[in-house]
Amino acid sequence: MDLIELAEHLVWPLTRLMIAISIGLFIANLVEALNWTRAMAKLASPLIRIGHLKDVVGASFSMAFFSGIAANTILAENYDKGHLTDKELILANLFNSLPTYFLHLPTMFFITVPFIGPAAFTYVSLTLCAAFLRTAFILLLGNRLLPPIDAGCVVCRLDEQKATSWQDALKKTWTRFKKRIKKVASFTIPIYIIIYFLNTHGVFKVIEEAASRHLDFLPWLSPQTISIIVFQMASEFTAGLAAAGALLDAGTLTNRDIIIALILGNVLSSPMRAFRHQFPYYAGIFKPGPALKLITCSQLMRTASLIVVGIIYFVVTK
Repeated sequence: MDLIELAEHLVWPLTRLMIAISIGLFIANLVEALNWTRAMAKLASPLIRIGHLKDVVGASFSMAFFSGIAANTILAENYDKGHLTDKELILANLFNSLPTYFLHLPTMFFITVPFIGPAAFTYVSLTLCAAFLRTAFILLLGNRLLPPIDAGCVVCRLDEQKATSWQDALKKTWTRFKKRIKKVASFTIPIYIIIYFLNTHGVFKVIEEAASRHLDFLPWLSPQTISIIVFQMASEFTAGLAAAGALLDAGTLTNRDIIIALILGNVLSSPMRAFRHQFPYYAGIFKPGPALKLITCSQLMRTASLIVVGIIYFVVTK
């Protein structure tokens, strides 16, 4: 393999990918820093009435659009004061999964698009459907398990939050960008290079032939997708995306294969990763016992919703 071919098929595609990711990350961080998702807080009022949730839950829900820690702090304070029962705390924390999803949606979208192109729209749409499905189910549970509540203030706690100035937003965006781009690059560059050379040396062809003899119980799963799932489980979501992007660019997998692999990898990898990243600060806010309970319930709900939308997508596109 000469240098011209290497530059054409590896260096330039990887450089183009990193430029696109950098631009996307900066825009996503700016959106988060400016709190533009705050307008979505208006959804809280009618929704909490349906779910028989208290006003403080609505305030936490609204806060979660731009600060998950602040939202959880509101719940913890009211739980410690006895204003929320164990059941209400769990439902409220699960209810906040929708604004939490929207909080990170810009980053996820702008990271996913450069890796897998048009398939990103389908993947993100499916995860969005899963988030709405979780919310609908939580509202149904609340409506059935909790007594109706009186009318009250939903967004009053938002008045305590001041809008971020452009100067502060840009400063915060640059700080977050520098930290996140280093982490993304540390996964993306080496994994993309590894996948490229593995593919050009026929490794995936060997794996496909070997795996095909041992995956009879999963005939719907393309053997090449194993690497995506493995990278997601062994490392992080960006690692799985890097593997998916390399395989997609090489024409080894279809968009459908990539989407199914990412959903499956998400289902298998998220619970332990969530525990590893969330438990330390959850335990500090809610105390270890409630923290473990909240994380467990959250991951069970998230996994179930992803499995449901994944099965629907698999059946519909078959």
